[in-house]
Formats: sequence, structure tokens, C-alpha cells
Amino acid sequence: MHKGRPLVKPMVIVTTSGYFISVIGPYLANSKNNDASILHHIIKNNIEEIKNWVKENDIFVVDRGFRDATSLLEELGIHAQMPSFLPRGSKQLPTDLANSSRLVTKVRWVVEAANARIKRWKYLDHILPTNQVPYIGDYIKIICSLCNKFLPPVSANCESSEDFLCAERMMAKLKEENKLQKCVEDNNLHRRSISKWSSVNESVSNFPQLDETMLKLLTLGTYQLKLCPSYIQEYMGSECTIDVFRETCDLIRVRLQSRHISSKTYQVWIQYDSDHVKAWYCQCRAGARTVGTCSHVASVIWYLSG
Repeated sequence: MHKGRPLVKPMVIVTTSGYFISVIGPYLANSKNNDASILHHIIKNNIEEIKNWVKENDIFVVDRGFRDATSLLEELGIHAQMPSFLPRGSKQLPTDLANSSRLVTKVRWVVEAANARIKRWKYLDHILPTNQVPYIGDYIKIICSLCNKFLPPVSANCESSEDFLCAERMMAKLKEENKLQKCVEDNNLHRRSISKWSSVNESVSNFPQLDETMLKLLTLGTYQLKLCPSYIQEYMGSECTIDVFRETCDLIRVRLQSRHISSKTYQVWIQYDSDHVKAWYCQCRAGARTVGTCSHVASVIWYLSG
């Protein structure tokens, strides 16, 4: 139920290029029909003979809602890849889990982009009468077929040199530890000690001026960069403070408000020289990763390097 209205959900299967392979359902979206239970039903009943067109060692890139179906996929020899869960009692993903999650989301954005194509059709943009429920699945299949026929692939340049370079960079950083995080924690730099930090104005001397290409090498994608202008405009105001570390002058600390929780703030640390951003760390859930940056780090770098 959503706002008192019953919902139905189709199970859409796409390739890494955004090509729609199958649309199964729709299923009634209630407590018994979560993503994992729907996948159980599809595989155990061999809907659309799915067992005949999936092979051993295939990879399913899914979200966290499918966690209860991973054992079933493993029985079929299928590898399930999904973003990592926050360890119990922790407020932040460790660097290794944050890095592996970034690899998954880097691939899985195609799924969200493909689903967005479906939602753009006007027929699915408003509430449908109950007498059309039996036909919704057929309509979605027609829409997906039209998208396959007339729209370009979501990921059109999947074999470009730029994509290979990005993939190599991500794999190279996968096992890299966040040394700045260790430095912050070992030296208690997360404490609000006035003696170690000096406040500056909106500009930071000697901060590297980075163009769009260099920023993409840091974020390893465009999603965070697209958020930067609106995020900075909304949150880089009077509540935001920029501090420079007194001992080295190559380390800054910025306090930013969370985009999702108005009462929560995060501290961001960025280490740099006159030409490069060398390291970063943020207190947010994904802020310890070295495979790209979180949105908070990206926004600060974008703001100071502009």
C-alpha cells in the first residue's frame, strides 16, 4: 500500500546495456511479495523457462532486497552481486565493503536508468483503475519492446577506452586502505579542537584547480558531480565551516549537513597539494571508500576547485 492505494510491481530483467530481456508479473506488492520471494517464485516455477536461459557462472546484479534469494541463486551456480550491508552496531561501512559496494552500484545504475525509461511513459505516470490491472503486465512488455527497438542502449559506450580506464582505476583501488581515515582516528582529528585548526573563508589557498576530466577521475562517475551544484547551493552556507590543519596546511576539514537528515552533520577531510587531491575521508555511511568519493567529498572538491 502507498498512500492508501494498492500497488503492483513487475520483475524486470535487463542486461548491462539496458536491453530488456523479460518482464514477469506484475505481482501484488504486499508483505509476502518482496523482491526475494518473487525471485524464488520465478525460479522454482521456472517462469518463462528462466532456467533454460541462465547459465552457471552468470552474474545477477541486484539490490539489497534480494538478499534472501542469494542462496537459491548459488544453488544454480549464479553469482549474486549486491551492495554491502552496514555491519551491526556500525555507523559506517569499512573501506573494503564500501569499495566493493561502489563496484556494484557502478554496474547497477543501468538497471535504474532502464526502469526510468519505463516510468517516463504517460500511461504509467498516473493512477490506473483496478479494471486495468490484468493488462498492466502486457502494457509494460509492449513499452519495453518499443524501448528495445527504437531507443539507443543505456550504456552505449561500454567498450570505450574511457570506460576501460575507469574500470582499471576502480580495480586498482579496490584493496586500497583509507590512510587519511586512519590518520584522523589516530590523531583524534574528528574532535572540535580549536588549537589544531584555523578557520578560513570560502576560499582555500593552493587548493588544486581541477577540470571536469580530473574530477571524474576522483569520483569515478558523474552522479556525484551532477549533485554538486544543488548541494553546494543549499548547504554550503552559514552553517558550513572550512578549517585548515595548522601543522601541515595541506589538510582541510569541512562540516556539512546531511542531504537526507536535517539534524545530522558530517565532517569531511581532504588532503591535497597544489596539483592533486591526494586523499579524502567523510563520516557518512560510504565516506571511507577509496574507490571514488561520496557526494559530500565530491561537493567540497567541486566547490573549492572551481
